[in-house]
Amino acid sequence: MRHDRHPLGFSRTLRPVTEPKTPRSDPRDLIWGEAKRAIERRLTRLDPDLERYVREFAYGEIYARGALEPKLQEFLATVMLMALGNPTELKTHLRGALLNGATESELREVLLFAVPYLGFPRVIGAFSMLKELLESKKIP
Repeated sequence: MRHDRHPLGFSRTLRPVTEPKTPRSDPRDLIWGEAKRAIERRLTRLDPDLERYVREFAYGEIYARGALEPKLQEFLATVMLMALGNPTELKTHLRGALLNGATESELREVLLFAVPYLGFPRVIGAFSMLKELLESKKIP
């Protein structure tokens, strides 16, 4: 790993692409929590290869890189899924953000930040999902 100064003055750590990943727990455990088995079964029923791609590539490679903290990964996933209009996955990642230490206040700010880029309809839909999730009391 190399530490450099960013042109704006803050320190940054550069991790070479070839540097081995630091082992950490399965990102799906951190994001999906107790829903992990149900989500795996759902994906496998859709298509076993699809489940394997999600497990091995999305979570085994991309999420497991370790350069971004899980909470930040979930903020990014939330905004991208909101942009794409994928409600099932969006709800999963809103929950994942909460499971990884995001507060309700932080998630509200992430959603509001998206308004100028995604528009009110997408953000209103995401707020509805967040409200439903928080009211369900399924977050520890």
